[in-house]
Amino acid sequence: MTIDRSTGASVLARSAVRELALYAPDAVPCEIDVSENVNLWGSPPASLRVLAEGPAERVNRYPSLSSTALRDAVLRYLGLSKASDVGMVAGCGSDDVLDSAMRAFGGASDAVAYMAPTFVMIPIFARLNGLVPKPVPLDASYGVDPQRLVDQRAKITYLCTPNNPTSTAMTREAVAYVVEHAAGLVLLDEAYAEFAPETFTSLVERSDRLLVTRTFSKAFGLAGLRVGYGVGSAPLVDLVTRARGPYKVNALAEAAAVAALAPEPDALEWVKAHAALAVTLRERLAAELRELGLDPAPTAGNFLFVPTSRAPGLARAMRDRGVLVRPLSGLPQDVPALRASEGHAMRIGVGPWHQMERLLEALREALACA
Repeated sequence: MTIDRSTGASVLARSAVRELALYAPDAVPCEIDVSENVNLWGSPPASLRVLAEGPAERVNRYPSLSSTALRDAVLRYLGLSKASDVGMVAGCGSDDVLDSAMRAFGGASDAVAYMAPTFVMIPIFARLNGLVPKPVPLDASYGVDPQRLVDQRAKITYLCTPNNPTSTAMTREAVAYVVEHAAGLVLLDEAYAEFAPETFTSLVERSDRLLVTRTFSKAFGLAGLRVGYGVGSAPLVDLVTRARGPYKVNALAEAAAVAALAPEPDALEWVKAHAALAVTLRERLAAELRELGLDPAPTAGNFLFVPTSRAPGLARAMRDRGVLVRPLSGLPQDVPALRASEGHAMRIGVGPWHQMERLLEALREALACA
């Protein structure tokens, strides 16, 4: 049989897919890995207990179609009520919910406006869904100009606070302005909400065009289970659910997430205590970095964003010493610190102080050698 190579996979694939770079961060195993912004203390004991004792007798059956138990637990946690016509859509991570929302509301050539830099998957999801990415630069102090975002008149406007990768937070006034004046759907990504000085989920009770997404991958220490969710008006959530498809959260993952939200010392109280510890230690780590001549951005997450032109070399040298950080390159240079660093930076997760001491030791050695 003759195979016609002219119609191979690379030819048949959509151009939007062929042109995308593969998401493949450095995954070299290291003694200290602070590259992923996860909970470096581990997972809530209550969730681990559920996984150990999990509903093995039900794994031959499909999970809950709409994650009802998780929905009820999430709404209680956020202080929201179904009586206010608020709903929840769960997904395989909050990025799954964001992707589904773009698919539900964006048509061919519609625009997605977002601050730049932000979550790396946003322009990727936009292109994969046939949408046009419209980045809006941050201002000189890593701030977001809400008017510039609104002026894009985009079908979808994406906000991220605290922002990834910069770890900086938006003000309530800026978020509220975008929610009120944006032309289309507003997606508000609060993946790092548990570390932030302010959160904005209550705004979903005032706007039927706002979807707030969160995740169990960060403060809740369940990144390996891939559980995220979005909350918004019931009609909006229904549309995102239709675009998402069924059975996106497996039964064990849902059970572990529900257990983490229980108001118990080994569950939600554990999560809150370790989030508070991360907030304390991020300031201590930032001070240590400044002592080394670096200039981390103001932080509201569980990680630090450190612009430096030496980021690629420092990251390699630290990896050789058993410490993995996330080097970033090609970043927009509208912020003066990023202009000075030629678009390079390091992203460093915050965890137990003995890990931070190892990180600082490796960084000092890398700075001396680079």
